[in-house]
Amino acid sequence: MVGSEDGPRVLSFESRRQREMSALIRRHGGRATVVASMQETPLSDNHKALWFVDELRNGKIDTVVFLTGVGATTLAESVAGECSRDELVKLLERCTIVVRGPKPATVLVDWGVRIDGRAAEPNTWQELMPELERLEAVAGRSVAVQEYGVPNPLFYEAISSQGGRVVPVPVYRWSLPEDTGPLEQGIRDTISGGFDVLLFTSAHQLTNVLAVAERLGLGQAWRQAAAACLVGSVGPTASAALKSSGVRVDVEPAHPKMGPLVRETLMESISRTRPPSSHGAR
Repeated sequence: MVGSEDGPRVLSFESRRQREMSALIRRHGGRATVVASMQETPLSDNHKALWFVDELRNGKIDTVVFLTGVGATTLAESVAGECSRDELVKLLERCTIVVRGPKPATVLVDWGVRIDGRAAEPNTWQELMPELERLEAVAGRSVAVQEYGVPNPLFYEAISSQGGRVVPVPVYRWSLPEDTGPLEQGIRDTISGGFDVLLFTSAHQLTNVLAVAERLGLGQAWRQAAAACLVGSVGPTASAALKSSGVRVDVEPAHPKMGPLVRETLMESISRTRPPSSHGAR
């Protein structure tokens, strides 16, 4: 199916893969608007990453959890001046290594790092905990967590409750795009009824959308407009953020990936607007 002039009007807040998202929406019959809602900003002060390397060297880290591929890569880059990639790999070999999903796994395999455990789909912290417990990698252990922009207090509480010591390793944070004009226009157009479908591919997209809407004095108006749209969420983490902010989630794909999100949400939108079959009418 190819996007047409009468297809659902879709607003996505995707930032890194805007072209791919736009193409997916059109391919599945929608009219695409994609506005960046965030950017990854490397931490200018990387002392915590360097401290993490020192802890590895001193044998004070037992378990390392990698949450994102971008974060793993940025971690290596941020300590490169003090710790070579080869040394980092050797230091990690002393630890139990667990990954949240396929992207950090791809990075670590490329480095030659042994992976001891992988979270099952949908690849949230809740799937990480059983894997960590299976590996006996929490109780009485120091568990380093490569953060993915913002801390995850629920994950940290779960580790602590099982007798682990949490060692956060922040390597980048999420911030607003340098130019928020397109995002502001997307918010205004949503309020004016310009979209049928809203797509979220991360929890922090919502954080930034709400921050900008509130700054414009349009927070409540945006929530009301969102309630009139079909809302698609990529997976449980994004869905939890949406629901906790009072935004209804209509579609969450079985597999937490961009392709299934677009396909299933657009199918639902089109099915809702399709006129009833006249088969059998006289």
